[in-house]
Amino acid sequence: MGLFDKFKNFKSNFTIGDKLNIENSRDISNKLHDNTNYLKDRFKDCSDINFRELKKSLGNNKYGSILLVFTDGLVNNAIINESIIKPINFSHRLDNISDINITLLQDIILINSVKVTKKFDDVIHSILSGETVLLIDGSEEALLLNTRGWESRSVQESPVESVIRGSKEGFVEDIRTNTAMIRRKLKDSSLKIQDLKVGSKSNTSIAIIYMDDIVNQEILQSALNKLEKIKIDGIFDTGYIEQFLEEDTFSIFPQMQITERPDKACGNLLEGRIVILVDGSPDALIFPVGLVQFLQSPEDYYERFIFANIVRFIRFVGFVVASTFPSIYVAVTTFHQELLPSDFVLNIAKGRVEVPFPPVIEALLMEITIELLREASARLPSRIGQTIGIVGALVIGDAAVKAGIISPIMVVVIAITAIGSYIFPHFSTSYSVRFIRLPMILMAATFGAFGIVITWAWIIAHMCKLHSFGHPFLTPFAPINTKDMKDAALRGPMATLAYSPSSASNKNKRGK
Repeated sequence: MGLFDKFKNFKSNFTIGDKLNIENSRDISNKLHDNTNYLKDRFKDCSDINFRELKKSLGNNKYGSILLVFTDGLVNNAIINESIIKPINFSHRLDNISDINITLLQDIILINSVKVTKKFDDVIHSILSGETVLLIDGSEEALLLNTRGWESRSVQESPVESVIRGSKEGFVEDIRTNTAMIRRKLKDSSLKIQDLKVGSKSNTSIAIIYMDDIVNQEILQSALNKLEKIKIDGIFDTGYIEQFLEEDTFSIFPQMQITERPDKACGNLLEGRIVILVDGSPDALIFPVGLVQFLQSPEDYYERFIFANIVRFIRFVGFVVASTFPSIYVAVTTFHQELLPSDFVLNIAKGRVEVPFPPVIEALLMEITIELLREASARLPSRIGQTIGIVGALVIGDAAVKAGIISPIMVVVIAITAIGSYIFPHFSTSYSVRFIRLPMILMAATFGAFGIVITWAWIIAHMCKLHSFGHPFLTPFAPINTKDMKDAALRGPMATLAYSPSSASNKNKRGK
């Protein structure tokens, strides 16, 4: 291959993205005029990018030029005025000197966080992240000044994971506020927070949080490798990260837990798990997890263990009821009437005299109606949504019974099933239960109780196969881990929970 052919081949493989990457990584010039023109060209038609040039007299009719660049709305204007502009304008250290230099300005400016860079990609990212960039004529370096000060939601109780007893703090959309809440609860130097940028266009900040002396280093390294391989234009919520990190994309069960509660995140950190925060999202991702974590609530640890165990047992019962109750009704009324008392069978028959559909059609119609009401109430404003959900269910259920479309007993079955779906502390678990319910109804209508057994066998086999970063989904039940049974379906007294479970970490062996 000749030189011309090599050049042509190189040119064909040289994409526009490569050109932009090279241009973005260019060094800062020592001529302020060139730097200003470059930034104005990059931020052309960006009305929120402000350029403020300061002229400082150096004596002998000489002036030093200083350029400040920042994004309006992402900065605290008071900090810029009081900590940058005012010290520069009124500092006597800049009088009668030959030239202004970066080192001198670092001493004058009253900013607690100052970084120095020679790259324009750092400059542009800092401007778009709420920092103020300072450039001077004659220097190939720029100062990145922390002046972030955008409006954000104040810390308040999580509307999804509210508790009667316990902390009322919830995560907000600002990542630094969230990391500070975790740091305030875990005052230990082994708490590590690593920052990454994900998203080629959004450059979203994410924080990977873990306890260095407890976490499984193999799981941590695996997570970091997967995060670095994410290729996407923008990340706007933890849901993006979850879908990139999960091992079985097509599983109906979530392999990571989400929470809006700092105390829950801290509790999982002490158990050797990893927490991921995404800037702009009030949710935290927790992994590795198993099925039992989705049925646990922070309130389980704030109440005495006897009462906590009763409530936790009710959640496990609710899981079975929400997933299986309609299919049991369909199987019994279709194939196994002999299992019910004769009086009860007669009452069911009376209620179904005018119903033209078989039980399976009844169940499917009611399930679809409940799902429509659920989605409608979730999308409407909160006050209207609650009214629509309650009134709609009562009116539609009563009208359907009077019209002979469904039987009264079916309304009771679906109502109990819906209530069972709402008891899960982890909302995403309800999606899994709702997905399980429909095929189980069809299997019950086809094969009776045997169909329910087959469906549950498939589900259990799938859960046995499922892993969350190498962590078995059914631990500590499959494989059996007696040491971690102290906080599984039931929990022991608080004295037995002093140390992290052995299945979550391979470093903390104090629980033996």
